[in-house]
Amino acid sequence: MRAPHCFNAQAARSLASIYLMKTRLVLAGKSQAEIAQAIATALDKNELPALELGAMAYMMSKLQYLNDRDKSWHPHVMFYSPGDMTKTWGADDPNSPVMVANDPQERVTVLFVLADKWSDGTAAPKNMP
Repeated sequence: MRAPHCFNAQAARSLASIYLMKTRLVLAGKSQAEIAQAIATALDKNELPALELGAMAYMMSKLQYLNDRDKSWHPHVMFYSPGDMTKTWGADDPNSPVMVANDPQERVTVLFVLADKWSDGTAAPKNMP
């Protein structure tokens, strides 16, 4: 997986620590369950920073490679909210470019807003997820 996130300052101060911890654990050969437990423990002990208000990230590069199916999926901006806010956002309507996902491991809800162009200015895929 290659997912180039361009974090704003709030996300860099709060989410980057979780991503770096996950990376170290993966490279150490830990299982998904061990990673989830380590992240939960670190969050519970305040060893990782809480999500900051206004945290967001851009994923606008065609160089993203999310998995073999999606490859470079869609250019998008992500807005982060604490906890499970999936129902509050009202996203995921079939005609909306806005999607939502809850990440219980990171204890955040991610609001995805799709863009129509990549960072190099070329057109994004027309098919919506």
